[in-house]
Amino acid sequence: MVNAPGQRYHPAVVAQAIGTLAAMYPGRFWAALGTGEASNEHITGDGWPRKSVRAARLRECVDVIRALLAGEEVSHDGLVRVDRARLWTRPEQPPALIGAAVSVPTARWCAGWADGLITVNAPVEHLRRMIRAYRDAGGRGPLHLQVHLSWAPEQAEAEAVAYDQWRSNVFAPPVCWDLETAEHFDAVSADVPMRRVSRVVNVSADLGRHVGWLEEYLTLGFDQIALHHVGKEQRAFLDTFGAEVLPKLHAR
Repeated sequence: MVNAPGQRYHPAVVAQAIGTLAAMYPGRFWAALGTGEASNEHITGDGWPRKSVRAARLRECVDVIRALLAGEEVSHDGLVRVDRARLWTRPEQPPALIGAAVSVPTARWCAGWADGLITVNAPVEHLRRMIRAYRDAGGRGPLHLQVHLSWAPEQAEAEAVAYDQWRSNVFAPPVCWDLETAEHFDAVSADVPMRRVSRVVNVSADLGRHVGWLEEYLTLGFDQIALHHVGKEQRAFLDTFGAEVLPKLHAR
């Protein structure tokens, strides 16, 4: 589960969902928590806080969630407010709360509270800096990576799918945090070149290239990798990667 508690979702409600799912699926559930993006959070009608305030709000939410998962009755008055909340269904072992980050400063900050780190694929040197920042600041636990990819039997098709589905997602912070509507994303991505899409999506018809990319991420130290094919049609991707890509990674 990925969630940005504090604005659209109240931390006590998030804690209840985490507690219930972790009790239903012991040892199989973890939650990734982040500061959110305006495109999702603006729907409440509240103002979009600056990054430092969002970080402080998330930190309060993490403390509230952890206390509730520990069985405490929680009241809190701060950037979020909680009145005598308690969870009645809790797992025997609280699940990991993973910090979600796409920037080096956020990765470093997550080290102060998270049970692990999750990010998305980016140029290798950027990922290396994020990992180093998290670990050097005392960050513990596993490293997770979501890999955006586009595959098709023909290169032109793989590029067309990536460009159609992901050209509005090439912008680094703070742009990706602060744009509010789909129309805003369409406007800023109207003239994005394919080479920029290829910086954030692994685009290739060559399955060997995908194996190579994934092996490189593993050598960086990522413990778990989630593959996200950005296209709408998933069946061919699932069948092909299941048969021809994952076995090579397991073998090596």
